[in-house]
Amino acid sequence: MDWDQFDLNPKTIAALKKADIKSVKEVLNLSGADLQRLMKLSSADIQCLLRTVSHTLRRNSMFTALQLYQDKDHFTSQHQKLSLGCSVLDNLLKGGIPLVGITELAGESSAGKTQISLQLCLCVQYPYKYGGLESGAVYICTEDVFPSKRLQQLIDQQHKLRADVPAEIIQKIRFGNSIFVEQAADLDTFQQCITRRLSLLLARGMVRLVVIDSIAALFRCEFGAAQAALKARYLQTFGAQLHSLSTRYRTPIMCINQLVWRKAGFGISIRKRWALSANREWDCEFQWTSEKVNLRLDVSLRAAAAALGQLQSKT
Repeated sequence: MDWDQFDLNPKTIAALKKADIKSVKEVLNLSGADLQRLMKLSSADIQCLLRTVSHTLRRNSMFTALQLYQDKDHFTSQHQKLSLGCSVLDNLLKGGIPLVGITELAGESSAGKTQISLQLCLCVQYPYKYGGLESGAVYICTEDVFPSKRLQQLIDQQHKLRADVPAEIIQKIRFGNSIFVEQAADLDTFQQCITRRLSLLLARGMVRLVVIDSIAALFRCEFGAAQAALKARYLQTFGAQLHSLSTRYRTPIMCINQLVWRKAGFGISIRKRWALSANREWDCEFQWTSEKVNLRLDVSLRAAAAALGQLQSKT
């Protein structure tokens, strides 16, 4: 990056070059103290640097009704949703999953929930132009170990799954380097994860997607049938914390839950709200500020996963 194009003090520009800091992302990923140590500048100079580079990334938050109607910059499709990397699912979800809020993905065992979530962890790393957010993902496992083998299969197949993206762009993305895996086997570990490590990664702009697989497993292990009130309080607390992080950093949170019984075939429950009792409904429900759409789905998550590349049979 040509730092001379920025409105910075020549001393700061020289320090950036000497410290071998080559991009705005590197600057924002480092704390003020780290920058001060690397660049050997005063605290005031570092704060000026951070303000300057932040302003270059800040987008105009005000839009006229005409701009939104014409949508010349594809604002609504590229900056309000995260693509699933599949045109069929994106069309169904009107562009992808919303950036703000908690989306629950529920289905029977081996229906393809993890497959879709892994694909999302890759999709978030693509440029905005191709439906991504140019950032990484956090995958929190509460039951099983992280499916690294399945992830590698998806990475190897990206040139086929994402034929809409030029091959040179796919080759430049180091998919595995931007997926942070956390193992949380109990509620205390999960609490520490979302309040400390997750918050830090979001604050540094290193991730823009959080996958929790699954939240229901924690409550099944920790609480009995007679502790419904305590379970509800924990659930409310976690939900509020996750909603707060999602809103503050405009980061979608995907919560995977497994249905424990079957009703006339497969079902999907994808809801932009916090819920654990997914087995009460078999609809795909979208709820956001300006609209509420309820759709009955006649396809299973197995078919949806097959649409992402028919990799389910390989695993």
